Amino acid sequence: MIDNVQLIKQCQKKSKKAFDELFRTYSSLIYGICLRYTKDQHEAQDLLQECFIRILNKIDHYNFKGSFEGWIKRLTVNHALNYLKSKQHFMAEDISSYEIENQQITSDVISDMNAQDIIQMINKLPVGYRTIFNLHVIEGYKHTEIAEILEISDITSRTQFKKAREALIQMIIESNK
Repeated sequence: MIDNVQLIKQCQKKSKKAFDELFRTYSSLIYGICLRYTKDQHEAQDLLQECFIRILNKIDHYNFKGSFEGWIKRLTVNHALNYLKSKQHFMAEDISSYEIENQQITSDVISDMNAQDIIQMINKLPVGYRTIFNLHVIEGYKHTEIAEILEISDITSRTQFKKAREALIQMIIESNK
């Protein structure tokens, strides 16, 4: 395998072999991000293809400053958010079914869960909650950044995140009854 700099330079020269190598190297990373923003594997696969095409179309703009992986993650997250907005899924779901009880979850309950269980619970969240939860917890964005990206207020981002956490807590409680 060639190093990243050489691979990127070959992709910028439109080498099909380099494109294939880039896909093999980064498709699982991109797919994971797409899956976090969609509920469905088929939808995530479609989004993966769109994101990869976008990366290939914009690779000439990569200037070798900062991490290439960070660059493709940012492109992928931005495209996933635009996809959600275009489908008018963002924050359009009814959240009334997520009433929160004042119950505590012990750390033992969470430590007994596997990653797949947690991902499935996150995927059950309404799109708006899930999107903000992913941006804040997984991608590491601050609420002010999320507000700017999604064109919402900082308070809306914080509220949606709080409700997402509460909904996850409720799901964990329900799964352990």
